[in-house]
Amino acid sequence: MPVTFTIDHERRLVQARAEGEIGVKDIEALLDAIVVENALPYRKLFDGRKAIAKYTDDLQLVAARIRLYSNIERRGPLALVTAPDQRELADRFVELRKGDSPARVFLEEDEALRWLEGQPD
Repeated sequence: MPVTFTIDHERRLVQARAEGEIGVKDIEALLDAIVVENALPYRKLFDGRKAIAKYTDDLQLVAARIRLYSNIERRGPLALVTAPDQRELADRFVELRKGDSPARVFLEEDEALRWLEGQPD
């Protein structure tokens, strides 16, 4: 599976990592798992540095689905870790998903985790 993840209920943290080609179906599967596990309000770290996004044209659909989740439950903060050459795509995604939870793009996982830990629960 191109997207692997863990959900730590004690820390209220979702950590996902994508490698290789990923498409909308991969992102939707991750989102579905987060909802099923009642982890929508948790802090989320998505590391896509080794991913090749095959959903750039569908980015608005993915963002719209995430915004719909805010009708179900409050969403937790999101830290996207990306490679420098994918920064523009990550920034676009953060802009499209505007809503009730903070989101930022990072180039380093450690920095992203520090930021997430500083976000209110």
